[in-house]
Amino acid sequence: MSRVVKCSWVAALALALALCFSVGGVAQAEYPDKPVSMIVTYSPGGATDFQARIVTMLAGKKDLLGQPIVIINKPGAGGQVGWNWFVQKGSKDGYTIASYNVPHFIAQSIIYKTKYNINTFEPVANWGADPAVLIVPKDSPFNNVKEFVAYAKKNPGKITVSGAGMYVGHHIATLQLMKAAGIKLTYIPEKGGVPAMQSVIAGKVKAGFNNLSDSFRNKDRVKILAVADLERNSFLPDVPTFKEQGVNVDNSSVNYRGVILPKGVPAGVITKLSTVFPKMFGAKKTLKKMKASGSPVKIMTRDEVIKMFKERETYLKGLLSGLKKK
Repeated sequence: MSRVVKCSWVAALALALALCFSVGGVAQAEYPDKPVSMIVTYSPGGATDFQARIVTMLAGKKDLLGQPIVIINKPGAGGQVGWNWFVQKGSKDGYTIASYNVPHFIAQSIIYKTKYNINTFEPVANWGADPAVLIVPKDSPFNNVKEFVAYAKKNPGKITVSGAGMYVGHHIATLQLMKAAGIKLTYIPEKGGVPAMQSVIAGKVKAGFNNLSDSFRNKDRVKILAVADLERNSFLPDVPTFKEQGVNVDNSSVNYRGVILPKGVPAGVITKLSTVFPKMFGAKKTLKKMKASGSPVKIMTRDEVIKMFKERETYLKGLLSGLKKK
């Protein structure tokens, strides 16, 4: 082999190798080639955490993501601690994803100087829509909203109401109830749905707003007085809505849950995850476990979530401007 031919062959091989291992090259490891971390901004055992583990349990299947998803809890300030961390420190290679909660993160971005808003996230897909419900301890004298409101009117501020944080769905439902019924309540923000539920069960507060799914799992330990939605829920068919009981509280506090990426993630990663996640959420095994836990499912695609984020932000700006801030 002549020197010229040999040099040409070496150069061609080097060029081929460079192309193979360049970004997007055919020999580049296919995403994902290792486990993916999912940030849940609420306490372990709460509805978001509980459901996140269910809807991602099939991630390791080869026909889905092909790698497991590891849940990492970063609770605090109604989700602000975790979402601020995610935006500032989460990796942008597709190996750090997070759960979102609406209206929570959108309302917080309107009220506070958060590092996040609807433009700092890349939506992937939505898995559920969980209404807020008004609950009281099992031995509470309140059996319906009428009795609850009557007491609150005679005793302004004496009814303490727990919730999962500030300007989460529970807080918004509390603000709506106060305005609609003309009463004053004392809202007690907790570090997530679990401690908020425990406060009600233990009688540390007179009432609470919590997720329907959490309340469904604890229905033998609390009384559920009303659903903050436009219609009754099939998981709690005997529990009336607020509107049925004469109080104008709508579905503004319904908790939409899904998955997001930070801005800056490669387009190929967004495409892959936004294709895989709706399939994973809708798998028979996933739906069966969600139903058994009283967790309402609402699967939405990336485009549908983008639209929902924009609509919710516009709506919440108007709603929050008309509610008395705590």
